[in-house]
Amino acid sequence: MSRPELQAPPEIYYGDVEAKKYTKNTRNQQIQADMTYRALELLNLPPDEPALLLDIGCGSGLSGEILDEEGYIWTGVDIAPSMLEVALEREVEGDLFLQDIGQGFGFRPGSFDGAISISVLQWLLNAETSHPTSSPPHRLNRFFTTLHSALKNPSRAVFQFYPSSDDQIQLITSIAQKAGFGGGIIVDYPNSNKARKVFLCLLVGGGGGQQQMPKGLDGEEVEDSRARFETRRERTGKDKNGKRKNMKVIDRDWILKKKELYRKRGKESVPRDSKFTGRKRRPVF
Repeated sequence: MSRPELQAPPEIYYGDVEAKKYTKNTRNQQIQADMTYRALELLNLPPDEPALLLDIGCGSGLSGEILDEEGYIWTGVDIAPSMLEVALEREVEGDLFLQDIGQGFGFRPGSFDGAISISVLQWLLNAETSHPTSSPPHRLNRFFTTLHSALKNPSRAVFQFYPSSDDQIQLITSIAQKAGFGGGIIVDYPNSNKARKVFLCLLVGGGGGQQQMPKGLDGEEVEDSRARFETRRERTGKDKNGKRKNMKVIDRDWILKKKELYRKRGKESVPRDSKFTGRKRRPVF
């Protein structure tokens, strides 16, 4: 993986220390995992098929770890060099790019099978300067237009975000539709102040049943995504306080099986097996 050129954009959301604290916080890990699993459900990708996904606002790679576990190949973009530095230190599998998404993307048309974004889209509603091209509508237009081009037909893009008003939702959805997307807003647990989550599910082409809009969740299923995170936490061998548990560790055999799975799914960048496979690395923090 090539190292991104760390020239700071105009607005940096995390310093080095804050980026590491954010990544180590188990509450943040839980929230990120829950919403990433839900975004993948809404993407509705064909099972057991290789896919290249774009993680918009990938940060330190918390959502990317879920994509790894699910067997996807991914590319991540983020505006904060400090978060990408942490992702590099943690040796995430995805390719990383330093990118202000409000300036648009430069990927080749049809590069990605889908895109996810967790807690990022609302930042495009902030105007960087008083110049008209830095206004939220201009930034949203560049973002959605270039994203639409970068996605395959048919495909989906799923954004979990935090709108502050119905006007913001209307602005975002109207500009996405002008860029060529179908789809709209999905609200999980709309009657719960604590569990309520807003997703923008955008559709590219592919009419018919394959591209029918999914429905929001309601009722008891709020516990399901948390249960999945607890299972993942057990696999990583940590308790809710982030301490190592006396459980079966991820050994060489597990790694070899995982690498073989990646190869069967068409991933080209799987490292070769060697005597160093499964070795213990020094902790980053």
